[in-house]
Amino acid sequence: MRYRKTHVWWMGLVLLGMTSTAQPASAQLQLNGAGATFPYPIYSKWFNQYLQVDSTVRFNYQSIGSGGGISQISEQTVDFGASDGPMTDEQLRAAKGGHIMHFPTVMGAVVLTYNVEGVATGLVLTPDTIAGIFLGKITKWSDPQLATSNPGIALPNRDIIVVHRSDGSGTSYIFTDYLSKVSKTWENKVGKGTAVSWPVGLGGKGNEGVTGLVKQTPFSIGYVELIYAVSNDLPYADVKNQAGNTIHASLESVRAAAAATAASMPEDFRVSITNAPSPDAYPLSGMTWLLVYEKQRDADKGRKLVQFLDWMLKDGQQIAPSLHYSPLPAEVIAKEQAALARITDSAGNPLLTR
Repeated sequence: MRYRKTHVWWMGLVLLGMTSTAQPASAQLQLNGAGATFPYPIYSKWFNQYLQVDSTVRFNYQSIGSGGGISQISEQTVDFGASDGPMTDEQLRAAKGGHIMHFPTVMGAVVLTYNVEGVATGLVLTPDTIAGIFLGKITKWSDPQLATSNPGIALPNRDIIVVHRSDGSGTSYIFTDYLSKVSKTWENKVGKGTAVSWPVGLGGKGNEGVTGLVKQTPFSIGYVELIYAVSNDLPYADVKNQAGNTIHASLESVRAAAAATAASMPEDFRVSITNAPSPDAYPLSGMTWLLVYEKQRDADKGRKLVQFLDWMLKDGQQIAPSLHYSPLPAEVIAKEQAALARITDSAGNPLLTR
């Protein structure tokens, strides 16, 4: 089923780079966060919705990219971080405030959105063509490899303009993690990460920046979180998965990608669901995480943050589909709720009260 342009009330916030706020009140405690743009629409919705649950707390979230989120939580300049790529062991060791926990929040799809005259819908990309385009080996829309995957579509003999992220990005992590799995050349030459040395292309800051560049640049292609393509009326390609099936990005195909790992989720929740083996899985699916210190310096803030996380895992999940994110599997939610009990104040007292 194709998505319709719905639930776009938040796009003004995204385009203006504003944060989710309410009118300041002297009794309110502010929690500051920064990081991923991938989940920014759902986080903005959650933060506003949560005011109806607890009017004594407000959230100031800066959508600066996953790299910035990891850096700021590691330096303890924010109360929580956000990333679409899990922190590395080295990054975890370098964090100043002790052990950082990963809490998956939702799952989503990274899509290949494009601006090609005469190709409004129906473009199909294979792992080889995606890698070839972003490696700079496939340079024309009329390339025989693209033509073979798209019989009946009149692809123009025009140069492909590649667009990628210029900032540290969890969306880039998901995309490059996928490419490293499906292309040995990519794995050896570029690798995976929130920031890589791109072989070709123009850089845009945030999902917003990539979306804007694709929208204004004829014959371009870039990767963004699904909601950014939907809300800007940009088409996005279907992708052949590991099983060889052509898959449309949807809540169902993202859930299929997560199903294989849900029951065996590692204790720290750092897992990849790209290029999943399920015949129904969308191959560029990913989780996104909130990053929280296990031992909270400020007990009041820590308590409010844990309470929000508990709400997010219960009521917040019901909001996710309205913004084209897939809710977490029940098995993952149960494990996260158990993990919340490990967050303590500086004296070791658990902060979760139900």
